[in-house]
Amino acid sequence: MRCIMFKHLYTKDGKHKVRKFPDGFMFGTSTASYQVEGGWDADGKSENIWDHLTHKDPCAVKDCSNGDIANDSYNQYKRDVEMMREMGLDFYRFSLSWSRLLPTSFPDKINGAGVQYYNNLINEMLKYNIEPMVTIFHWDLPQKLQELGGWTNPHIVDWYADYARVVFELFGDRVKYWITMNEPWVICYQGYGAGVLAPLLEISGMAEYMCAKNLLLAHAKAYHIYDKEFRSQRDGNIFITLNSRFYIPETENDLQTSNDLADFELGTYAHPIFSENGDFPPRLKELVAIKSTEQGFARSRLPEFTTKEIDFVKGTSDFFGLNHYTSSMIYRNESVVGYHKIPSYYDDVQAIIYQPDEWKSAASPWLRVVPLGFYKLLTKIRKDYDNPTVFITENGFSTFGGLEDDDRVSYLRQYLDAMLDAMNEGSDIAAYTIWSLMDNFEWVAGYTERFGIYEVDYESPERTRTPRKSAFVYKETIRSRSLDHHYEPNTTVMTIDERH
Repeated sequence: MRCIMFKHLYTKDGKHKVRKFPDGFMFGTSTASYQVEGGWDADGKSENIWDHLTHKDPCAVKDCSNGDIANDSYNQYKRDVEMMREMGLDFYRFSLSWSRLLPTSFPDKINGAGVQYYNNLINEMLKYNIEPMVTIFHWDLPQKLQELGGWTNPHIVDWYADYARVVFELFGDRVKYWITMNEPWVICYQGYGAGVLAPLLEISGMAEYMCAKNLLLAHAKAYHIYDKEFRSQRDGNIFITLNSRFYIPETENDLQTSNDLADFELGTYAHPIFSENGDFPPRLKELVAIKSTEQGFARSRLPEFTTKEIDFVKGTSDFFGLNHYTSSMIYRNESVVGYHKIPSYYDDVQAIIYQPDEWKSAASPWLRVVPLGFYKLLTKIRKDYDNPTVFITENGFSTFGGLEDDDRVSYLRQYLDAMLDAMNEGSDIAAYTIWSLMDNFEWVAGYTERFGIYEVDYESPERTRTPRKSAFVYKETIRSRSLDHHYEPNTTVMTIDERH
């Protein structure tokens, strides 16, 4: 019997009053370099792990596509900024390509053409009072560094820190918001453990934990560099973006299971940075140690932080960046024994997750509409980490295309409702970001799933961008600083917002 407190998964039915956002709340959209830029080898850019994967094994991607051209933002950046102006965005979150800026992966050679591209984009945005929110690393590791072990090589702490220092020097005078890493759990588990994203390594129970420690130390080193050497340039901010589902216990007996998986997913990266004591979560350390002993390992498969490293990582984020899309049910019973590969991440946590068929689905099979999970997750972050200031850096819904995206509009309104519910109870949430400004290369799903509030025509050489209904609805939300479920836009023409 499912836990009765989660019986109703949806928030309000849309018949309530208009809800206002607080003064100073910021609205934005987001993209990532490999997913939109194209120009994969243009002007001196070198190969990254997604270039390598999609060229070596094209049909590792669902539609056998790649990001060689993608949205051609490398050449179409002025149209991208025009879209931001049409929306009236407060900020735009985009990422830098390590291999475009440092073609050798190291600071011995800085690619002037790559620097110029990002200067052009940043300056064009600032011309119209749109704040750049820059992600330093969003999954596209230089292939050369991957061949040296990638995020499992401890030397990557210095490699990443050197790269971060270069971008602070190049752009720090104009960028006020920096994100060190996007979704470390995805980088480490899906890239090194489960083998579902580049570099497609399947070494679960070992590699994702090695990756986690090195990534956290790299993040912290970049934070300290910025804090000591660059923060004063713009009185800027630097933080990390974590991803998490909310895990709904199937029964009341599964509350501990839900908390355990939260420690493995969100907690692996949040606890070392945001908790009072730092370090990996105690429950994560306990469960991996127990399993490691049972399996005959000489020590825990989870690397340890030294006391010095714990202090080095703790407190290294000005905000709590959060990407959230969906939730899952979770349970633990006798059927878990032998269910997962040994050793592995999910065997360590001893949990099984699923999503009921009756939950409304997006085009992405993993994405179901569960707005109450968003509220529950935000509440948990407030309670577990002393109410940090949260930036929602991604939230969105996928379709198969088309301009009349009512399902996306419904999703966004329900999730904004859930966020406002959490804010009304005291959660300190300062910004909200839709993924994505426009359709893009959706990793191993290619172009089969569309997250954009602007549709992109990939048959057009210009990669023509056209606003969907959701773009008009979001524009009105930003303009009015309010959530109105009854608003129906006139979708005949999108004009430049007068504030930009």
